[in-house]
Amino acid sequence: MTYLRDKITQGKFVTTVELEPPKGTNTDKILHYALTLRDLVDAVNITDSPMANMRMSPISVAHILRGNIGLDTIFHLTCRDRNTIGLQSELLGAAALGVRNILALTGDDPKKGDHPSARGVFEVDSVGLVHIASTLNQGFDLAGNRLDQAPQFHIGVAANPCADDLEREIDRLLVKIDKGAHFIQTQPVFEAEQLAPFLNKLPQPCIPVIAGVLPLKSYRMARNIARNIPGIHIPAWLMKSMETGGRAEGIRVAREFIAELPWLAQGVHIMPVGDADIVLELLAAKQQSTTALQPALV
Repeated sequence: MTYLRDKITQGKFVTTVELEPPKGTNTDKILHYALTLRDLVDAVNITDSPMANMRMSPISVAHILRGNIGLDTIFHLTCRDRNTIGLQSELLGAAALGVRNILALTGDDPKKGDHPSARGVFEVDSVGLVHIASTLNQGFDLAGNRLDQAPQFHIGVAANPCADDLEREIDRLLVKIDKGAHFIQTQPVFEAEQLAPFLNKLPQPCIPVIAGVLPLKSYRMARNIARNIPGIHIPAWLMKSMETGGRAEGIRVAREFIAELPWLAQGVHIMPVGDADIVLELLAAKQQSTTALQPALV
């Protein structure tokens, strides 16, 4: 198996897909889904109770996928549910299980999820979490105590190329990089015109950017995202084309954008919202286009 860290370090284009853990203890469905993707992706992201909706531990799922089907994983870790002691404990446990790719996130407000009476911790934010993981990598805990073995995490961070205040978003990202981040996975973008201004503002050289792609499946889905999810901006032309084009149009647009990404970023991160078929369609097309383009890139 070629690990994600190795491919990123070698400057190769990588493909990741986001999966949600089960709400329960049965992992058959996510194992089946991951198995269909194993030969098409470099890693799968495992979310941490996304949108503050309770799910199985992403570390457990990541370990199960690696152990059962040999698929590399990136586990999400948020600051919502744990203080700094708990975050360090979770990270060391993940490392002991061989799960070392992390996406450091602040996390959603519990009031937005399925346990609205739960209290968020947020002792640190994603910047603080990157600092924690980097400190552990250096062989120490936050209190300065030496660890008996350093975990060697590969630390990913999120960024939003469509942020309303892009300068502030870049400044915050640069702090994460300074704290020890190794790669970036972006929030969804739908065209090169959304991604390019963000990339152009990054210092060079910069850590690798893996561009987020969210294939739209219907006009209703597009409208709901545009109305209800802050930070995701669907271009007006795409909203209009989704009115009549539906799922086929969403796939076409995502497929064409993915084909452009090797010239823009170092990878694609697909957010399928539970639709295995749409991922397989997109990745099959990407694999064909990559094969066709390979001689020109040598």
